[in-house]
Amino acid sequence: MKPSFSARLCLLALAGLLSSGLWAQVTVSGALRVLEPLKFEYNKEAKAYLWDFGDGQSSTEATPSHVFKKSGPHTIVLRATNAKGKEKVVEKNIQIDPPAACLVELETEFGAMLIQLYDATPKHQDNFVKLVEENYFDSLLFHRVIQNFMIQGGDPNSRKAAAGQMLGSGGPGYTIEAEFVDSLIHLKGALAAARTGDNVNPQKRSSGSQFYIVQGQPVNEDMLNRIEAQKGFRYSKAQRDLYLEKGGTPFLDRDYTVFGQVIEGLDVLDKIAAVPTDPSNRPLNDVWMKVSLIR
Repeated sequence: MKPSFSARLCLLALAGLLSSGLWAQVTVSGALRVLEPLKFEYNKEAKAYLWDFGDGQSSTEATPSHVFKKSGPHTIVLRATNAKGKEKVVEKNIQIDPPAACLVELETEFGAMLIQLYDATPKHQDNFVKLVEENYFDSLLFHRVIQNFMIQGGDPNSRKAAAGQMLGSGGPGYTIEAEFVDSLIHLKGALAAARTGDNVNPQKRSSGSQFYIVQGQPVNEDMLNRIEAQKGFRYSKAQRDLYLEKGGTPFLDRDYTVFGQVIEGLDVLDKIAAVPTDPSNRPLNDVWMKVSLIR
């Protein structure tokens, strides 16, 4: 059997079994551009495998999946052992380019979501990246969860919060100017900034740290027509088609700043949205988060 390793798109390594042997692909997120293949050759039939991906992670699977969270050079080592215990070690060096888009990974006990932060909302993007680099969100909770609506987190007071403690008023001590962009809407998976109400915040400034991710519900033409009439704007045909396909919370458009979108892991969003909550919509069992920058 001949194990081989192929490199595909920037931060995702995917391995599978082909008739010619073992393979893996490293991809650049969003581009689906195949890079020059790298191959491992091993002419003996292997009974055991140990992959070292060069980033502190390893796998004993014959055809592993692996996510690279940082760009740069990586040395991938495969140790293959045959039935007699003889080991063969082969390695290849790969270079992973940074993603073209600004990406973050939000990890939870239910799995991880990959989120793109939009360049069209630079104030929110820069602020979110700054907080991620400061590990601000790590160990914070999704403190407000409403199924078929959204999941909300980012309150620093939620770190080690006692059971039953009221949450939702914390922040870094500043707010951010609203950045309403006509093309950015509250589809399922949209990342948007929480804020205080219009009565105390007529400029609709965003919280410095609290955010929500839209789960939403099915959307129909009548709903979109009513929102257009109430708010005085028009959706494009493409936006209407997306709402009809994916659902969301269109009644929040132009009132809360959308600054990102979940591009992988919508199933994780659905799992969190389904957890049991108390009367204040706080999950009965804490749902923590860890957020890291993909670069």
